[in-house]
Amino acid sequence: MTEAKRMMVFAGSNNPELAEGVARHLGVELGNVKIREFANGEIYVRYLESVRGADVFLIQSICKPVNDALMELLIMADAAKRASARTITAVISHYGYARQDKKSASREPITAKLVADLLTSAGVNRVITMDLHQGQIQGFFDQPVNHLTALPILADYFVGMELEDLVVVSPDVGRVKVAKKFADMLNGGLAIMHKGRPEHNVAEITHVIGEVEGKNCIIIDDMIDTAGSITEGAKSLEKKGAKGIWVTATHGIFSPPAYERVDSAPVNEVVVTNTVPVPEERRHSKIRVLSVAPLFAHAVQNVFNDESVSELFDPDFQL
Repeated sequence: MTEAKRMMVFAGSNNPELAEGVARHLGVELGNVKIREFANGEIYVRYLESVRGADVFLIQSICKPVNDALMELLIMADAAKRASARTITAVISHYGYARQDKKSASREPITAKLVADLLTSAGVNRVITMDLHQGQIQGFFDQPVNHLTALPILADYFVGMELEDLVVVSPDVGRVKVAKKFADMLNGGLAIMHKGRPEHNVAEITHVIGEVEGKNCIIIDDMIDTAGSITEGAKSLEKKGAKGIWVTATHGIFSPPAYERVDSAPVNEVVVTNTVPVPEERRHSKIRVLSVAPLFAHAVQNVFNDESVSELFDPDFQL
């Protein structure tokens, strides 16, 4: 007689809010796992219940402290593999090192590929992730990658605001395709910024292409790190006569001095999701955090039931 399939969901230590939300929407309890750190910083993981023959889902955000979060996920995967889990799916809400996806200069690494190789070696059979910096990172894996998008959740929020004279602004030419999708979802116009980067985490906006004067503008990006790009972009839009300025991104990383920049920037609101944890004390009037737990839960359920996940890639999909 064939044994019934068994789903087990475990949380890494980096984003407990998202993990609890996913488990709640799935109607399951998070699995019991012991995660500790030795005095020298080494990470120890032990599952406190049997995972033999189970479909194991590991929820982790590879965000600050990035290296600890990545190593923790790798050790969780290795422990599950050695405990005879049937399958191991890494649910990575934010894929760290995604910006290092190609060689832009000689003697540089392609660290996004290295992370993919490490996950594979650790025993991960499938990855569920959201809004990669570049979609081509999926090709770094030989295993299936389910690449979700937060666009429907973000769009739903802005539709509810009923903004008129709306223009979606791409912060650079590389994000134009996503910005166009978002503009179509909101029935708005499109504008493009020309951005240069003289060095890491430094942005310069040289031109704004498109009509923004007297418009309500939404700058959309995949992540907000130090908030340099959005700050400079908002200032440029203000100079061009924008009526209102909003910023939205899937991943709110907010590395210093991001919060101070957001506070002083000429923006009405910054809207992100909880793929990366944002401290409660930072969620003030200018920063709003939307939950993507329902979307991840839907993907986990479909993968477990061997059902199609393709509907979740569609920006028009509604939960």
